[in-house]
Amino acid sequence: MCIIDGESHGSRLSGRGLRRRAVPVWVSYDVGEQALLKGTAVGPADANCYILACLRTLRGVVIDPGTDTREEWMAIVDEALRNGLKVERILNTHGHPDHIAGNDLLRRAFGAEVAIHEYDGLKLTDPVLNSSRLFGIELRLSPADRLLKDGDVLKVGDIELTVLHTPGHSLGGMCLLGPGFVFTGDTLFAGSVGRTDLPASSRMGTDPWDVLAASIKDRLLPLPDDTIVLPGHGPATTIGEEKARNPYLR
Repeated sequence: MCIIDGESHGSRLSGRGLRRRAVPVWVSYDVGEQALLKGTAVGPADANCYILACLRTLRGVVIDPGTDTREEWMAIVDEALRNGLKVERILNTHGHPDHIAGNDLLRRAFGAEVAIHEYDGLKLTDPVLNSSRLFGIELRLSPADRLLKDGDVLKVGDIELTVLHTPGHSLGGMCLLGPGFVFTGDTLFAGSVGRTDLPASSRMGTDPWDVLAASIKDRLLPLPDDTIVLPGHGPATTIGEEKARNPYLR
């Protein structure tokens, strides 16, 4: 499913006591002949940031840039430039700090638009809504250039990504379905699922856990078993693997 590009570049300890990489290590994923897909873990929470591009047109997107250091931000820019890519969009699967922190820096670097689901749009600009204040920071970013809805189709050169609205971890949580693969943000992980205790996980009067479970059951589990799952944290997996072994799906 994937190979490691290069070797480990070492690590350091952040002020929060979490082990951090001095330079991100990029992983390449095999998702078909038409696509280039690379990922790396960034930020204190080791959130997965992905670069997806069409190999014919070299048009690309960055998904969930939760970068909080200059080294990480520059590593994303350098990786895109090294592959000759024109990054046209920055996509956020939801509006929590570890998935959005690098939006403004990369928007300026690439001249790209930022897109997020319409129900999480306000989280970009409000540290209460995006929960950053809960973690002792005040993250305020520029508004999105585009607000997405369920069923929207985004073109990445010859590749199409379809928006699947999957609330429960965040009201505007979304997955991005490509040909044979799906970016699941913090909805579904290898062997686990997203937390449901943060503010605005689902609509008022609903149980976020029930909403998240329905999102996974109705939107993700019907996908073919060999669909590659590219989560917001941790290793890649497949829909079939999670059906068989994920204890939260039983």
